[in-house]
Amino acid sequence: MKNDKSAELLEGLRAGRKLSLQQQLLLIIHLSVPAIFAQISSIVMEYIDASMVGRLGADASASIGLVASSTWLLGGLTSAFNTGFSVQIAHRIGAGDDVGARRIMKQGLAVALLYSLVLLSIGTGISRTLPEWLGGESRICQDAFHYFLIYSLALPVMQMNLAAGAMLQSSGNMRLPSILHVLMCFLDMLFNMFLIFPGHNIRLAGITLLIPGMGLGVLGAALGTALAQLVIMICMMYFLLARSPALHLRKGEKLCFHRKDLKRAVCISVPVAVEQFIMSGAQIMSTRIVAPLGMIAIAANSFSITAESLCYMPGYGIGSAATTLIGQSVGAGRHDLTKRLGWIATGFGMAVMAVSGAVMYLIAPWMIAVLSPDVAIRALGAQVLRIEAFAEPMYAASIVASGVFRGAGDTLIPSCLNFCSMWLVRLPLAAFLAPRLGLRGVWIAMCIELCIRGVLFLMRLAFSKSWDKADKRHGTKQLT
Repeated sequence: MKNDKSAELLEGLRAGRKLSLQQQLLLIIHLSVPAIFAQISSIVMEYIDASMVGRLGADASASIGLVASSTWLLGGLTSAFNTGFSVQIAHRIGAGDDVGARRIMKQGLAVALLYSLVLLSIGTGISRTLPEWLGGESRICQDAFHYFLIYSLALPVMQMNLAAGAMLQSSGNMRLPSILHVLMCFLDMLFNMFLIFPGHNIRLAGITLLIPGMGLGVLGAALGTALAQLVIMICMMYFLLARSPALHLRKGEKLCFHRKDLKRAVCISVPVAVEQFIMSGAQIMSTRIVAPLGMIAIAANSFSITAESLCYMPGYGIGSAATTLIGQSVGAGRHDLTKRLGWIATGFGMAVMAVSGAVMYLIAPWMIAVLSPDVAIRALGAQVLRIEAFAEPMYAASIVASGVFRGAGDTLIPSCLNFCSMWLVRLPLAAFLAPRLGLRGVWIAMCIELCIRGVLFLMRLAFSKSWDKADKRHGTKQLT
């Protein structure tokens, strides 16, 4: 299932062969394209949910929008956990130590399951009171509670799905997770069709067909997504544990916990998890800033965030590919390539998201129209999307550079940069502008903050010494 060209170039990187500038760019592109599709597919799932629920009315849309930042928090924490293990797997494979990579994989999966159960307990524990705390009106709190509860109960499935996908990607197989994520979108749409809406008749070629449905509304949207994730999680685990050339299970290799592996995973993952907590916490505070602006603003904000995600997901795909590439480069001891590949990946991400930002500016009204039939929501959503379009290239700089640093095992300083940018720039500015400019003020604050964040990450990339430290910590000699 691997892309032959990327596998060949990765093998050349691990073997110490010289790679031309063209080959380095091709390697980044070949790894990035499947990762981009995987990231976009995850947002398409949100798009599908939002679009289908949007047909139920503004209240249903607002109920999901109210808890959206909280679901991102839990989702971000599940994703952050995987970083500590997947980066180490990339280092081991880059060093040619497949046995060590499998040892880390098994530890990562076992700890991931326990970790997800903790998140499940937290999520279900706060699900009843969360909508009221976020300032939601009473008529949407019940649906918001149901949506967040089902999301929380499905966290172990999401955790194992993400863990298996990240580990396959760290081995250099970017294509398979992408295919499975696209399949998950189709399954999500299929399950939602039957769970959200009641049964109804349609006429096709003069024949009346009964389309069955359960009519569960917002609850059905949450259940449909959970079921789609369950199916893909089973597939992802099968390909990881039974079919992956480097990582499939071997007889005689038992699960053993190694303190050094776990400690290194904690050192890498904890800053990322704290970053996700801080960033999502800031999103929750942003939701509280938006909530007093009314139902139209809440729904428009939620739909616009979902729509914008389609534009910045390519950056996360390239960042994911950069993590794999830099991780294997570090593991192979290729000090000559690590920083150069980091700059190429970051520049490529900025170029791609500059294009996606321009496209978003042009088709903003259509992007919101797909999600909501409400005229007021569509007008406000299109306005704020066009404000955000100007920040996309610099947002790409922060996203991809962060992926580069993760591949080198450098997560603390990037997390601090994200914290300072979000809490010291975006939130104070949004709180100041919201009463004066409404939702547009919140998004102006977001645009300014993302540009500042991009500058900070480019400066970090220019002056960072993490490449030398990464080679010393994780180079071939240290892994054997």
